Amino acid sequence: MTKVLVLNGPNLNRLGSREPDVYGTASYTDLVSQVTSLAASLSLDVDVRQTNDESELVSWLHEAVDTKSHVILNPAAFTHYSYSLRDACAMVTKEGLSLIEVHISNPHAREEFRHNSVISGVATGVIAGFGLNSYLLALRQLSH
Repeated sequence: MTKVLVLNGPNLNRLGSREPDVYGTASYTDLVSQVTSLAASLSLDVDVRQTNDESELVSWLHEAVDTKSHVILNPAAFTHYSYSLRDACAMVTKEGLSLIEVHISNPHAREEFRHNSVISGVATGVIAGFGLNSYLLALRQLSH
């Protein structure tokens, strides 16, 4: 069974209450439920995690390399400036594993500082702007 780590960065644990006009009203629990349900139907072994700690996220990417797991990553605010996260993402893709960067909102339709991603250049692909469906689209891609 294909292993997938679904990794979420800072503030995503506040889904549903943080800026619902931008991120929607679904909670983090809803996200986990939707992802695990679709993953099961696609025969993917998924592990969904969230952290507000950059070093923990980097460690999880190291774990993905060590366990040969594909990654769906919503780096959240780390998207725009975390070079340590970028370097860890590059390790994943250099191992021949997929790393799909996802965003609930479309960063390019928001404030200018959100337009730049230091992660996109090393990601296998990017899916943004489709709400929680961004994650589901990424899962479907990994199932091919």
